[in-house]
Amino acid sequence: MTLNSPFTVWEGDNVHGRRAVLTGVSIRLDRLFARVPGTPRHVIETGLDLTGSVDGRLHGRFPSVDGDWLGVVNYEIGYADGRRDKLHLVDQLVPFHVLRKRD
Repeated sequence: MTLNSPFTVWEGDNVHGRRAVLTGVSIRLDRLFARVPGTPRHVIETGLDLTGSVDGRLHGRFPSVDGDWLGVVNYEIGYADGRRDKLHLVDQLVPFHVLRKRD
């Protein structure tokens, strides 16, 4: 079940099934999970790698009371130790300022 926002675009029909239209985005993890300046690092080699960008799939959006937009996004985060498994995140609210549309 996909989180249905007021701005989710659907394709298909009731006979063959409906699914949300996905838009490819890039997510800046270092901006989404910004560290407080001056906070000391405690490296955990098996932790999540929250640096750089990852690909995601945008399928809806919500406005905040302040007029900012949050995208409903599915994406994966890798681990710092390079293992093949990834943490799969579904229907996450992500601020638009950390998203970029992929070509």
